[in-house]
Parts: sequence; structure tokens; C-alpha cells
Amino acid sequence: MSSRQHDQRGGEQGFTLIETLVALALTGLVLSALATITAQWLPNWNHGIDRIQRSELVGIAMQRMAADLAAAEFVTGPAADGERRKPLFDGSAFSVTFVRTAVGPNAGPGLDVVRIGETADHDRLLTVRSRASFTPLPAGTSLLEQVHPGDPVVLLTPPMRLSFAYAGPDRVFHDNWHDNDRLPAIIRLTVREAGSERILAISTATPVHVDAPAAGASTDDANGKKAPTDSKPNAAQPQQKEL
Repeated sequence: MSSRQHDQRGGEQGFTLIETLVALALTGLVLSALATITAQWLPNWNHGIDRIQRSELVGIAMQRMAADLAAAEFVTGPAADGERRKPLFDGSAFSVTFVRTAVGPNAGPGLDVVRIGETADHDRLLTVRSRASFTPLPAGTSLLEQVHPGDPVVLLTPPMRLSFAYAGPDRVFHDNWHDNDRLPAIIRLTVREAGSERILAISTATPVHVDAPAAGASTDDANGKKAPTDSKPNAAQPQQKEL
């Protein structure tokens, strides 16, 4: 009798082989379901992280470009007799070249010629900032003909594409700003997705702080005479804003 009771108590200890197999099967199903969910969720998570990081980098690039353009200097180039001197500034829909105070960890006193615009890289269009030290231009040459900026820094990559628009005091925007008697009052920077042409919220506009030559400088009027210029910046210029 005691031997039979001992066998019954011994049979109640541990799991049977069938119970173990069932437990392993259930564990495998749970792990398989978790693997499937993770495989579907992880790429979306990585895509979201990449998108956030890309947006932060684009935002920093936009701030840098806006600061560059706002610091454009009213530096006049050579002019033929009887012609009015015009600021060295050349703007188109996808690039802008201007003169500003040299800036950077190794920059000395002086001026830089800065170009921000599209540059072809194989089959891609990159928005690149490049610079060169400014030197006086010979008569009969334009800013674009004489200056070959270097030190390129990539600011935007596909699918982002940057375009510019320029407005004077009338606040009417144009796709280009060539051979004008003054610098633009406002420059608009518009970022689009190349495929959909959708305008992104990081697009912005910036005022140009200088609208006249420096104190003591002079410009040629229509009759070729020297006329003093006002060195005060336009106080009515709007502050930088997001569109």
C-alpha cells in the first residue's frame, strides 16, 4: 500500500513530455508573433528617426543660409564712365552670389565672396555653400566671371531642393536680382521636395540688414557725379520670419 502511494506522489512531480512539448510550441508561437511585429515596426521607427535627424540638419542649414544672406554687404564693383556703381550681388532662382564680412574660425579681417546654390554631383543636385576671399574686380568683369569660390560645404541633399526669391522695399518678389542699384530688402528661401514639389514648413525669409554703402563711400549718380550715400540701415526692415 505504501509503495502504491509513493508511486502516485512521484507521478505528480514535474511536467510530462506532452506538457513540455505544448509549452515549447506556445513559446515558439509567441516568439514568432513578436518577431513579426518587430520586423514591421522597426523599419518605421528607423525611418522616423532618420526623418527627425534630417529635419534638424535642414533646419540648421536654413539658419546658416539666412544668417549669411542677412549679412550681405553693399560693396560696389567697377563701373564705366557715366554709369552708376552697383552692389556686387547676383541672384537667380537657384543660386545667389554676394559679398559679406569674412567669418569662420580661421578667417582674418576682410571680405568674402559667398555663393549658395545648386551644384551637380553625378546625377544629383546639391545645395552647396562656397566662398573665396574678395579682391577688387577689374573694369569690365562681373562678379560671377571673376570669382571662383572654394571650400564647398553641402547644405541640402535630394530630395530637398532650395530656390530663392528677392524683393525690394515694395515687397514684390522676383526670381532674379541682377544689375540692381541696391541690395534686395528681403530674400525668401523656399525648400521643396523634388518629386512632389511640396513646400516644406522650414522655408523662411530673411531681411538684408545693409541697404547702402558704408560711411564715407560714394556712388555715381546718373550724370556720373559723386553723391554721398546714407550708411544707416533701413530700420523698417522686417525681422526674420517663417513662411
